[in-house]
Amino acid sequence: MPKRGKNYKEALKEYDKAEQYEVEEALGLVLKTAKAKFDETIEAHFKMGVDGRHADQQIRGAIVLPHGTGNTKRVLVFAKGPKATEAEEAGADYVGAEEMAQKIQKEGWMDFDAVIATPDMMGVVGRLGKILGPKGLMPNPKSGTVTMDVAKAIAETKAGKVEYRLDKTNIIHVPIGKASFGPEKLIENFNALAQAIIKAKPAAAKGQYMRSVVVAATMGPGVKINPQKIGTN
Repeated sequence: MPKRGKNYKEALKEYDKAEQYEVEEALGLVLKTAKAKFDETIEAHFKMGVDGRHADQQIRGAIVLPHGTGNTKRVLVFAKGPKATEAEEAGADYVGAEEMAQKIQKEGWMDFDAVIATPDMMGVVGRLGKILGPKGLMPNPKSGTVTMDVAKAIAETKAGKVEYRLDKTNIIHVPIGKASFGPEKLIENFNALAQAIIKAKPAAAKGQYMRSVVVAATMGPGVKINPQKIGTN
């Protein structure tokens, strides 16, 4: 177990670890525990009642949060010709094709936070699967990052679009903003995300869809939310 700091131990006194709170109260408690000297990121973690090893139980999608995430994303776009020009004019930080793939493969270059690709570039991007996949950066049509409308994809990414997907333990981890947002914006972002995940429920999912939900600040402990209170069951 990692050694916990004074602020973390103090934060634990603010609430009952075993209690499942309503969304508003839980996020209020998380903000009380965000005592670091920097603007902490607030994350939501959803333990899902599905088995992601089965294709028909996968949960994946993307949503533009009402108030963004508080982070400015550096966007890499794989495109050629007019679409490359469109990407540059739309504010992409990096635009290219084979030369960008080479830079990632040979130089280990990873100075970006999101990747968008036109469908015709997926042959090139596909070769980067082992590098981009584990970092959650692989473009995918379901998340709107494989598209001919690169300008729209860039605008949404810059506006605070987040992708949600199951990890190997069937948990979805998503940032919902910064501590400086205050409770109202965080509540709106959380509710928008939760509703998107509910709408993405696979037809093959049985039983309780959301098993548990936890919100936490970067340096703080997790606060449980009652999944029954967010219209999941």
